[in-house]
Amino acid sequence: MSKSIRVKGNASVANVSCGFDCIGYAISNPGDIITLTKKGTPGINISMSGLGSDSISCDPENNTGSKAIISLLEALKSDQGFNLHIEKGIPPGSGIGSSSASAAAAVFGANELLGNPLSLDELLIHGMAGEKVASGGIHADNIAPALFGGIILVRSYDPLDILNLPVPENLFSTAVLPEMTINTKDARQILPKDVPLSSAVEQAGNLAGFTLGLHKSDFDLLGRSMVDHFAEPHRAKLIPGYNKVRQSALDAGAIGCGISGSGPSVFALSDSLEKAEQIGNAMVNSFQNSGLNSKAYCSPIHRKPPGILD
Repeated sequence: MSKSIRVKGNASVANVSCGFDCIGYAISNPGDIITLTKKGTPGINISMSGLGSDSISCDPENNTGSKAIISLLEALKSDQGFNLHIEKGIPPGSGIGSSSASAAAAVFGANELLGNPLSLDELLIHGMAGEKVASGGIHADNIAPALFGGIILVRSYDPLDILNLPVPENLFSTAVLPEMTINTKDARQILPKDVPLSSAVEQAGNLAGFTLGLHKSDFDLLGRSMVDHFAEPHRAKLIPGYNKVRQSALDAGAIGCGISGSGPSVFALSDSLEKAEQIGNAMVNSFQNSGLNSKAYCSPIHRKPPGILD
């Protein structure tokens, strides 16, 4: 059995406008790469490199990747030790699942080196334990797509019920990351504790419309449904020029556009790769007009689990 493995964990878009804390999808790039090596003594030694790595803890209890592995080892009653290196391709505070990419890749790699005792479904709870380090709470809308791929609906947290939604063949994603960060915990603290009943009803209708739109490949319905009454009205003010960036995406032909997770990344959906790239260029230019450099990532929805690298 191998003693070392390299795994790529993919970025993800959470909330997808109408699905606060319950909808997310995976994208092909950017991603984190973890290198995990068995060692002869218990414990996890961590090293870091890449984007924003100097801001990430190397304490095993406070690192998303190692905490996910610790949760797995405790469940298996194993004292296997590891050396864990995380190469960050997704900077922390980006809004596209930086912590989840590391946690998903780490727990997937550890399970592989241990002989695959757990299924992907069983690994999710351990990935969520890692994600909690960064978010301060139990959320699966980033870690589930990072681990399973595709578009995920978190129907319930108690009991945990994760559903794979259909991915239309010609559905493409654009995610634009501006050169700024937003702390996930801070972004959650600005949200109201209660929402008006009318807003909750509209959000429920939008979520239902979005899921039905995926089943029917009805992009017009998807677009009509991609309206956020919970988080976006409060988080938009954290992103310079957000409303203009969003409008630039819609003007370029986006099905819909919104804030990815807690931000500052902004995502859009479209019906072709060419259009996804055009939308990305429009959003980058709009961010530039607000004084922010940014980078666009365009791809189909990523449908696979973390990938083992040669």
